[in-house]
Amino acid sequence: MSSIKQRLYQQFALVGKAMCHANRLELLEYLAQGEHSVESLARKSGMSIANTSKHLQTLRQAGLVQARKDGLHVFYSLSGEDVLELFFALRAVGERHLEEAQKLIDTYLESRDHLEPLPREELLARAREGLVTVIDVRPPDEYAAGHVPGAINVPLQELEQRLEELPKDREVVAYCRGPHCVLAFDAVERLRRHGFSARRLQDGFPEWRKEGLAVE
Repeated sequence: MSSIKQRLYQQFALVGKAMCHANRLELLEYLAQGEHSVESLARKSGMSIANTSKHLQTLRQAGLVQARKDGLHVFYSLSGEDVLELFFALRAVGERHLEEAQKLIDTYLESRDHLEPLPREELLARAREGLVTVIDVRPPDEYAAGHVPGAINVPLQELEQRLEELPKDREVVAYCRGPHCVLAFDAVERLRRHGFSARRLQDGFPEWRKEGLAVE
């Protein structure tokens, strides 16, 4: 019986081994936004296609992602919502128990934005009353795969060219891939510089979807 248990734990260890690489965690964050091709993931991560493919194969062998082929391209997606839960749990444990992780968050993220981010429930209430403009600062392909209802897609690199589209008499709430996504921090910083009242959503799109909230 102990041999069976050890073999079982060896299988579970494959999941831990697959997740113990920063590049693979980054790929999981991109896949939390929706399905992506290997080429798309390579562009987003800045890795070579060969290296991206190798990391994806490791994730697939651990059962964390699934793949489908369409012509010459291979597309990957998370193998289930429980993979997203595992990713969130890993992130939360790291935030709570790793001093260096908290130091990085405090130094490079939260120090740039002293205002409390907007919780999901408050955003929903304020959006119903027409008090906020919600912008999704992720790339267009991620926005197209799913977004917060009513959110306008304004990719970060286009933000300063599209400021006239945003009303200044309402607060602008920006969101992106998750609570540590620098895109939202940068967007809020730039908006405030141009005289807008702006805040971040507390989490990102994957957390929104995970809560079972409406998605367009």
